[in-house]
Formats: sequence, C-alpha cells, structure tokens
Amino acid sequence: MAKPKPVVLIVIDGLTPSMFEAADTPAIRFLAQHGEYRRSASVFPSLTPVCLASIATGSYPDVHEIPHLVWWYRKERRIVEYGSSFGAARAAGITRTLRDTVIDLNAKHLSRGAETIYEALESAGLTTGAINITCYRGSHRHLPTIPGVPAVNGPKRFFFYSLYESDRTGAPMAVRNRALGSIDAYAASVGRWLVTRDGFDALVYYLPDYDYASHAAGPDTAHEALARSDAAISELMDAAGGPDAFLERYAVVICSDHGQSRVEQVARLDAGDDLVTASNRAAMVYTETPRAVAERLDAQPAAGIVLFEEDGQMIVRRDGDEDIALLDAVPDGHTRAAAALRNPNAGEVLVSAAPGWEFLDLAGRHHLGGGSHGSLELADSEVPMLTVGLDPPPASITGVKGLIAEHFGVSVRRAA
Repeated sequence: MAKPKPVVLIVIDGLTPSMFEAADTPAIRFLAQHGEYRRSASVFPSLTPVCLASIATGSYPDVHEIPHLVWWYRKERRIVEYGSSFGAARAAGITRTLRDTVIDLNAKHLSRGAETIYEALESAGLTTGAINITCYRGSHRHLPTIPGVPAVNGPKRFFFYSLYESDRTGAPMAVRNRALGSIDAYAASVGRWLVTRDGFDALVYYLPDYDYASHAAGPDTAHEALARSDAAISELMDAAGGPDAFLERYAVVICSDHGQSRVEQVARLDAGDDLVTASNRAAMVYTETPRAVAERLDAQPAAGIVLFEEDGQMIVRRDGDEDIALLDAVPDGHTRAAAALRNPNAGEVLVSAAPGWEFLDLAGRHHLGGGSHGSLELADSEVPMLTVGLDPPPASITGVKGLIAEHFGVSVRRAA
C-alpha cells in the first residue's frame, strides 16, 4: 500500500469567501482548478486565537477552552490579552501580553483535553511542522533564539516569527515590515527550505498578513496583501518544481480562520459595574446577574445577539426579543453559540456585535472605516475551504484536523 502524500494546510488569516472566489492570483487559482471547494463555518467568537485553536485541535471552544482575544482568567484572577491592539497590549502589560500570546496560550490556557493535530500525527510516528501559527502545542522541546525567553513544546519542525526555529533555514527576520508582508515572506522562505528537503508529513502554513491589511482597508479590498500571500504559496510550488509537481507530491487544504465585515460605528459596551472583555466584534461580561445584564444590553445598538444560560438552558436575545430561533439566521448558529457559552473561561454573558458595529478594546482602539470580525453574523463566520487530493472539504473549520488525520489513517483522541 502506497504511503499517503504529505499534506500542506494553508491558512490565510481573515480571507473572505468572496475574495477567494474572485482571486485572480496564480497559485490560488491553480489550486482552485484542481480541488473541491465550499463555504464553511468558523467558530464563535470568530477571533483568531479561538479559530486557530479550533483548526489545530478539531474542536469547538468548549473543548479547547480558548474563549476570546481578551478574557478574565478566573484561576489567576487577571485579564488575559492576546494582542487586540498595541494599546490593549500596553494596557494589559506588554510583557504579560507577549507571554500569554506566545507561550501560555499553549502551555497553560489550551486545555489538556484537546489534542492538537501535531500531537495526534506525531504519536503515530509522522513528522509535523508549523510556521507562525499561534496554536502549536506538540511534544518536541524548542529553545528560543533570544536568551531569557522560555522554551516551548511544539511540533518537530517549528518556526515562530523568528523567535523559535527548529532548523537553520536562512530565512529573513519575520517582523521587519508587517505592512509590506514580511511575516508571510518569512513563512515563504521557511516553507521553501522544508519542501526542498521533504521535511514533513504535515505542514501548517499560516499566513497572517492578509488579515492585518484587511483590518486597515476593509474586507474584500486588500488585493495587494492577497497577492503577497499568493506569492508565498507560489514559493512552495516553485520549491517542488512547479505547480504540477507540487500536487504530485502533496495534498493540500487551503482555508481561512474567519471572515470579516466593514466597521461603520464603534461603541464601548456598558454592563454597569460588571467586567466587560471586548475586542473587535465580540464581547463577554463576567457577572452574577446574567439576565439583568442581557436586558440592559437591549438598549445598546452595538449589541446584536446576546447569549446567557438560565436554569441549564441557553437563552438567546436580540433587541428585546428572546427566542433561540434567532440563531437560525447565522451559520451553524446553535452549535457555535452553545459551545462558546460552555467554555469554562467564557463570561456568563456573550455578545455578538450588530452588523456594522465594533466594540472598543481595553485601550479604546478600533478599526472604524476598516474591517473587523468576531461575531456570529454571516460575514464574520463564513470561510473559504478548498481541498486538493483529499476528501471533500469539511463544513466547519473544526473538521480540518479530522480530515488530515483520516488521510494518514490516524485516529484522533476525543476530548472527555
């Protein structure tokens, strides 16, 4: 029996289905012509740390326990901030934010009950790799390139923004010029090195620069950034000997983690004396009176769908209307909402922003006139999903891990 092809999972952060479908970029167009495509659903909140944890673990937030970009850590009685903005990072403490985002998201916050794709495949004797993705937990110890930074556990081939590098590849510094795509260029250089050496069975190839540009310019407008992401994919193809040779050697998944919508208005969510953690288009309230808070939010135009639990049941409100059927109008609404609410690190009240609105973060920063995401709404929740040389694309980003594991005949551990 022939050994399964290695798999390359390409995640273009924030890429909307409409941008993917209209893309006139050579690498994406070539892959689309040779694969099977659908629009799939993200998770809620549709924020990058939550979504990337769902892709890596194949689970919803109630299992992997990453609840938001910013949240109240009950065990340590403090705010966790994964970098909503530079101002928010300063408000939470730069050193603390960097440690939470780079190290503790994987070492402490990600549930031990959630198995990552790296853990699953490497337990079966396969070699996995990851470039720049923030959810990277694996079984191999990696020392930093900067003295004094803690070691971390990741996949065998591990590269993280020039800070952790399992191999010397000669790649340029990742953080030279984010606006001009230096992080995707770093990924391209590392990816080329790995392809030329057949260095993996499965590679997670994360390209975040499109989302950075889309936040500034708005959804479906960051064409130059997408061209740079496409060039990073072309680097892999060129390293394999061209597009046809690339597909002879590799199976491919290409997707994004969430969508994005245009920000027309901004607001600071008011929950009285209760703690609000808000960023982009999702918020949480930590409170002992969830119904009272939810009713208070009815008068705030920025609040769209509001969720809380009462007598063991999920309650769904919007503009004073209380009906669980409100979730019928959003992608995979019931499953995504219930999983978010069951997350033990989530607030008692979850808020999905109304269309066009964004919540101010800890420092009052926003993306007015640009793009944002995080809500249950369609624009934030749909992602492009393409598979080439694999089974049909899954309906949710939570299905990517299982798709790849099945390709290799590897069983995945189910969370308790």
